[in-house]
Amino acid sequence: MRTEVFILQQPMSVCVPPNHEVTLRVQAIGSGALKYQWFDKHQTEVAGGTDPELTVTLQRSGKYICRVSDLHYNYQFTEWVKVRILDEPGVSHTWRGEPHIVIHPISQRVKPGETFTLKCKALGKPAPAYQWYRNGLILPKQTTETLRIENASADTVGSYLCAVSNILEERWSEAAEIEIAPPDPKPEPTLMATDKVALLIGNLNYSNHPGLMAPTMDVHELANLLQQLGFRVVSLLDLTLQEMHAAIDKFLQLLDRGVYAVFYYAGHGYELSGRNYLVAIDAPRPYRTENCVCVQKLMHSMQNRKAQLNVILLDTCRKWYKQKGPLSDIKPSAPLGNTVYGYATSEDAEAFEVQNGGKSTGIFTKYLNKHVLKPERVTRVLEQVSVDLGKDPLVRGRQVVEVRHTLTEPRALTDPVRTSGHTMELRRRDACWKQANVLPCRRSLDFLYCGVKVELSFSALFSNVLVVFATVKNSSALDHDCILKLESEPKMQDIFSCSGRSEEMDSLLGNSAETPDCTLRLCCLQRLQGSLVIKVTVHYTHTQTKEHLTESKELDIGRPLIASCKMNPMRPVDRRQESRVHTVDHMSNIRYPHHQNHPRPGRPYTRKAENRLQSSAKSSSTSSNEPEENDEND
Repeated sequence: MRTEVFILQQPMSVCVPPNHEVTLRVQAIGSGALKYQWFDKHQTEVAGGTDPELTVTLQRSGKYICRVSDLHYNYQFTEWVKVRILDEPGVSHTWRGEPHIVIHPISQRVKPGETFTLKCKALGKPAPAYQWYRNGLILPKQTTETLRIENASADTVGSYLCAVSNILEERWSEAAEIEIAPPDPKPEPTLMATDKVALLIGNLNYSNHPGLMAPTMDVHELANLLQQLGFRVVSLLDLTLQEMHAAIDKFLQLLDRGVYAVFYYAGHGYELSGRNYLVAIDAPRPYRTENCVCVQKLMHSMQNRKAQLNVILLDTCRKWYKQKGPLSDIKPSAPLGNTVYGYATSEDAEAFEVQNGGKSTGIFTKYLNKHVLKPERVTRVLEQVSVDLGKDPLVRGRQVVEVRHTLTEPRALTDPVRTSGHTMELRRRDACWKQANVLPCRRSLDFLYCGVKVELSFSALFSNVLVVFATVKNSSALDHDCILKLESEPKMQDIFSCSGRSEEMDSLLGNSAETPDCTLRLCCLQRLQGSLVIKVTVHYTHTQTKEHLTESKELDIGRPLIASCKMNPMRPVDRRQESRVHTVDHMSNIRYPHHQNHPRPGRPYTRKAENRLQSSAKSSSTSSNEPEENDEND
């Protein structure tokens, strides 16, 4: 009688570390002697695997199955059995196969509605079984290594445990606490400006007070940085009182709701009864409040325009100056929460500039330029300027930054500009301010008699300073020793002609790929009453006759840069003097000295305007590297 083969005991899966010896066993009955053959996961016979027991040592997980047969060709296969390898440390050499948890579930904070997953893994011989619990209660059908919970809510929070067991022992995992995270706070709305405009004024050549060096570089560098932040910038040097008021009036016309406005001034200044005054280059000596611009009155005018952010930065002295006479009439500012004052120095103190390596800079503006591009609220930027200046050994104990503000929002100079919804307003401001920085186009002039072609190009480092470059593009066989000369009609002043300033101005132009043959610098364009004509004269030697000849051409470039804004109204001209008028300088009393006493490199020099009655001879002979004191008794 033939009897089939029966499997009495299936081999059991195990979970062990690498290189751990594992023995798989099968027990079967049948007629006669039984034969055994083990196969791996590729259904390939295992060499030597012909016994009821199979001993293996693995580096990687594997699967095995055993075929049991008799002499009558009856056979039966066992179930597939898995030898799982977990490369986790911590198993002792005496381990018998009881559950050893190597990965515990981890506590989590999840958002409402999210899906979270908990994992528990253990070694065991045989492989352990898993059962999950929440708050001590069994979770039906959750009997795998991984627990996945969808749509997290208050009903799914709590303490989760996993029981791991085999025939030898039962072990519990560490508890995993699941919490529902509070909803994310609503993102703060991005603060934006509808436009950004800036007016920068630097006064350096004073007719009745010591000259300064640093405003040139300070205004130029700050203007470039503000342009990188998206500001429409107009930068002006050496303004009279009337010109300062005219520039400020143009500036105020650009302010409107949502606009960020920056006003910067570098030059002489003082303080009187809590009011700050900016000294124009034509201020007399002694000066009075009516000869200067009142800062608080300026801020009041800015606030009346309802701008979103008003920033006034003053790199000037605040020495107290006692004088008789009426104070500036100032109305209290409205509580708009949009005002920032950045003072280079504290009350009754001086602000200093320094020359270092041929470069002049105000110490306050030096550190302002270092931080102004940072995407932080404007008050934080000024606080960083204060910290750096306070560490500067040149002015420690003599100059301290003061910051005042009424901001109710963390607005920054780096805030983006939103142009939608106010296209017409933007175009109006663009047309009004852009013209102050429009350069004449590059032009070529042909000189017919000498056969020379001259190209004229233009550059502007400030809105009222134009630089004209002339370059000979080709010459003929008829000329020799060609020399160019540039002139303007009317003649314009060069405020940088004094010692040291011309070199510093030239350094701002940078290194050009092509060196011009002649350069003409035209300053104070705000005083131009009509068109500006550039006269180009070619001096050359005729190669055949050896005669020294000249040929001239003129080019009308209109009213370039700030001249197009017509800041100076046309005044009646005295016809008796008309034939002798050759310049546009209507300030006959302003003197631009060719030499000023300035500090030695690395030494600070005050930005305080003297207000004492002294003779010009005494003033010109005075030279000191130390701050000078005001005579408050005058």
